[in-house]
Amino acid sequence: MVQRPPSAAVLVLHGGRETGTEPPPPGLLNLPGTRMRPFVRALGRAARTAGTGAGPASASASSAGPASATGAGSGVLVRQVRYGHRGWNGDRADPFHDAVAALDALRDEAGDELPVVLLGHSMGARAALRAAGHPLVRGVVGLAPWCPPGDPVTQLADRDVVLVHSNRDRLTSPQASQSLTARARRAGARTCMITVRGGDHAMIRRAPAWHRVTTALVLGLLGSGSLPAPVGAALALPATAEATEGTLDLDLDLGAGAGPAGRPPTAVPPRR
Repeated sequence: MVQRPPSAAVLVLHGGRETGTEPPPPGLLNLPGTRMRPFVRALGRAARTAGTGAGPASASASSAGPASATGAGSGVLVRQVRYGHRGWNGDRADPFHDAVAALDALRDEAGDELPVVLLGHSMGARAALRAAGHPLVRGVVGLAPWCPPGDPVTQLADRDVVLVHSNRDRLTSPQASQSLTARARRAGARTCMITVRGGDHAMIRRAPAWHRVTTALVLGLLGSGSLPAPVGAALALPATAEATEGTLDLDLDLGAGAGPAGRPPTAVPPRR
């Protein structure tokens, strides 16, 4: 059977360390990478259910390549970016360059029109935000992102940026995430922040809620699903809006954090 090219792609960037020039350990020993596997599986299931394409999208990558590949089904390709180094490493910004290399590889493989959402956790979210200026990128979903106040935001112009952060995170700052959404909006991005009450940096507490909201956001930004209406409203705020105006509470505003009995989020039409 001839496999059709993907209609969209998600690049997943896991967390890491502030410094560390050694490569990440292989397989399950790479705990930050392992932490993102449930998100990859959730995206795959949701993409197949959405029925956005005509068959599974899958690919292979050699161990030396910039990303590992997972067939997400329904024309949406999900890839986990491989890092050459465990840390950000100051001005080297190593994961940023790995993300750009993975995006370039996608462009060579699938063409210039492939829409891509970057999904990053912690250091990976910082890399995703920095790499968002790449022509393929339509949006960024950052989980517990590392957002130093001096990081640039001009590359986020005309992108959709949604940051999801626990109010109890002790490793990265939810206040810094909220500040970045305001700075990026002034720079021409469409931004939103979602607060997960009672969560944690590792996304272990309230894990199902993290998985559900992340899947809805990624597929909604790709146009492969429905974006929750409050998120769409936040993304439409003017550049002059205060940071608090674009900040949502997962439970109160989206109704997505109360478990299986929770109220499903109101949806807006898929974004294109």
